[in-house]
Amino acid sequence: MSTGLLVLRLVIGLVLAAHGAQKLFGWWGGYGIAGTGGWLHSIGFRPGKTMAIVTGLAEVGGGLALAVGLLTPLAAAVVIGTMAVAAWTHLSSGFWAASGGYEAAFINAGAAVALAFTGAGTYSLDNALGLTWGTGYAVGAVVLGLVAAVVPILGAKAALRSDATVADTAAAAV
Repeated sequence: MSTGLLVLRLVIGLVLAAHGAQKLFGWWGGYGIAGTGGWLHSIGFRPGKTMAIVTGLAEVGGGLALAVGLLTPLAAAVVIGTMAVAAWTHLSSGFWAASGGYEAAFINAGAAVALAFTGAGTYSLDNALGLTWGTGYAVGAVVLGLVAAVVPILGAKAALRSDATVADTAAAAV
C-alpha cells in the first residue's frame, strides 16, 4: 500500500508543482506572473499578479509537500483549496478537460482528499518524523481547503459584479 501512496503522491504532487512553476516562472509553456495575473484579473481575482503569486506558491508548496509526504493534511488542504478555486474558474466550460473544463482540478482535489484520509504512507517524511494523522485531521483538511476557497471565489464574484456595474453605467452615459 505504501508504494501505491508514494506513486500517487509523486504524480499528483509533482504535476501540481510544475503547474505552479508555470505560473511563477513561465516554465514549460506557462505564462509567468504577468500573464497568469492578467488572466486572473480578467476573471475577477484582484490584484491579479498577487493572486498569480499566491496560486503559484500554493501549487508548488502544496504539490511538493504532498510529493514528499510532509504535513500531509496541511498539504492536502492547500491543494484542495487551490483546486476548488481552479474548478470554479473552469465551471462554464463543463467537466471535461478537453473542452477547458474542471476535470483535472477535480481529480487533483480528489487525490488530495484521499491522501488526507489515508496518510502519506511508510515512504514519507511524515513517517520518518513520526508524525501520524487521524480522521479528524483529514476532515479538518477538507473543511479548511473548502473554506479557504470560498474567500477568493466570493471576492472574484464581487469584482465581476462591480466591473459589470461600471460598464453598464459607462454605457448609459454615452
